Amino acid sequence: MTEEPKRRKVNALTAAKLSGDLAPGKYHDGGGIGLYLRVEPNGSRFWVQRITVNGKRREIGLGSPPLVSLATARRKATANKQTALEGGDPLAEKRKGRDGLTFAAAVETYLGKKSAEFRNDKHRKQWRATLDTYAAPVLGKMMVQAIEVRDVLRVLEPIWLDKNETASRLRGRIEAVLSWATVAGHRTGDNPARWAGNLKELLPKPSKVAKAENHPALALSDVSRWWRELTRREGMAARALEFATLTAARSGEVRGMTWDEIDFRGRDKTDKTDLTPSETTATWTIPALRMKAGRAHRVPLTPEAVAILEALPRTESPYVFHAQRGGMLSDMTLSAVMRRMQEAEVKAGRAGFLDPQNKRPAVPHGLRSTFRQWAAEQGFPRDMAELALAHFIGTDVERAYQRSDMIERRRAMMAAWAGFLHGEAEVAGNVIKLGGAV
Repeated sequence: MTEEPKRRKVNALTAAKLSGDLAPGKYHDGGGIGLYLRVEPNGSRFWVQRITVNGKRREIGLGSPPLVSLATARRKATANKQTALEGGDPLAEKRKGRDGLTFAAAVETYLGKKSAEFRNDKHRKQWRATLDTYAAPVLGKMMVQAIEVRDVLRVLEPIWLDKNETASRLRGRIEAVLSWATVAGHRTGDNPARWAGNLKELLPKPSKVAKAENHPALALSDVSRWWRELTRREGMAARALEFATLTAARSGEVRGMTWDEIDFRGRDKTDKTDLTPSETTATWTIPALRMKAGRAHRVPLTPEAVAILEALPRTESPYVFHAQRGGMLSDMTLSAVMRRMQEAEVKAGRAGFLDPQNKRPAVPHGLRSTFRQWAAEQGFPRDMAELALAHFIGTDVERAYQRSDMIERRRAMMAAWAGFLHGEAEVAGNVIKLGGAV
């Protein structure tokens, strides 16, 4: 009598595979129980079982790893399969007491559970504002289980063409709320707000609707004249704009800077780089909570940047560049300085400080583009310039191995940039020649 061959599992998931990086998609476990792991574009994962109940194909959410392990998901799926084979409905108990969840209630619960993941309070308020303004009037009173693709389209279509960036973010936020509702057992089936293979087929691609314009930048040939005009202006906002320009930092990073983020004493004790007497070793460390990328960022401060800080009055306000009543400067204050500078130019009969490409007046955020263009034309390494802007460099693997932030090399680059702002360079066409070696 021959021994019956053992049944071999096909495409079975393993704990090792689950612990690795998985691209968005569906990963079947095999074994005939309909279990698979769904990985969303935002990185969230959840277990789903496809099963036939009373002759109808259904999907059952089984929770998310690592809270629900692979072994637990298999046990749940096996039990559901057995119940269905015996003529029962594994969804019946799961639905009890959960069908009454509205989209508005789902938003409240989701934001409460995810509050720690938002970069700051402003980010959380932006989430709520878009959902309250656009989604709530259409979906707010609907049960999450009843929401379909056509309902999501009723939210998105009125603003998809005119406010595409807002609409795209809104779609992702609706998808996140409904994804949570599925994993929590409040709804079943595909996510009607999903883009790939779903809304992508019904709405124009965002890239085809309207290409986002870059922030108007300052022309390199105008930099030194613009800098002279800026240094002549008085007020806290003008000093903050000077500091932002010298450091190539974002407006929000400068406006939110506190005195305890600045180290006037010097560099890390482990750093043995030799410095000339004219150089400063002061450093500004922006905490991860205030950074767009969500990681701490060190900024080398040039003597010019330190001089600005030392000249500022010390008050009870924790902010370095504070408003009159001690709070943070608003996000329009730096823009107002540049707008007044442009108005003065026009009043004097000059074109002013315009972006060379779109001919629009330069704005504070565009100064980062001006710095990036200058760094490229000066031949500074790409990675070093990108680090100065606090941009992600390379792949996750490359970043894991390259942990240096090149702060002392960046210090020399920022000193050269300060010199360029002061006019210590000659512009010839698109090539800028510095007098000294970098």
